Parts: sequence; C-alpha cells; structure tokens
Amino acid sequence: MHKFSVLIVTSAFSVLPLATAQAADEAKATAMMKKEGCVKCHSVSAEKGGPSFKSVAAKYKGKPDGEQKVIDQMTKGANHMHVKTKDDAEIKNLAQYILSR
Repeated sequence: MHKFSVLIVTSAFSVLPLATAQAADEAKATAMMKKEGCVKCHSVSAEKGGPSFKSVAAKYKGKPDGEQKVIDQMTKGANHMHVKTKDDAEIKNLAQYILSR
C-alpha cells in the first residue's frame, strides 16, 4: 500500500509543470487582451460591444476550424479591430484562451 501511495503522490506532482505552463499561457493571453484593447468590447461572460468569450467558445465548440475562424476575426475580420501583434504564437494562444472559456 505504501508503494501505491508514493506512486499517487509522485503522479500528482508530475502534472504541476503542466498546470504552471497553462497558467502562463492564460497570463500571456490576459496581458495581450489588455495591450490590444480587446477588453474594451469583450469580456469572458458579459456581452459588451462585442460577444463574450463564452459565446464565441460555444459557437465554435467541436468545430475543427473554430480556432482558425477566431484567428481570422482577430487579424482580418470586417468591423473588428485587428490585433497589432504579428507574433503567430501569441495570436494562437489568445484564440485558444478565448475558446477555452
């Protein structure tokens, strides 16, 4: 039984780096939203000038092209301010954050 307990505890601690990496991605996405001005029109759950992230996530849930559609809206969408950053990784991270809500 002692070996089993050690295995469980060891397994639990092995996922901590994943949780930290995920938190870092969320922190980067949040910082980018503030920097790019997204929060002027969008929030996680409230409809403001634009749709909430929850409603965007619900719209694209289970759709294989959902992430690309969110990226296209942020970078090329009509009637939408485009993100200024050209860093594809930052844009992808923000799209993933929005779709995870």
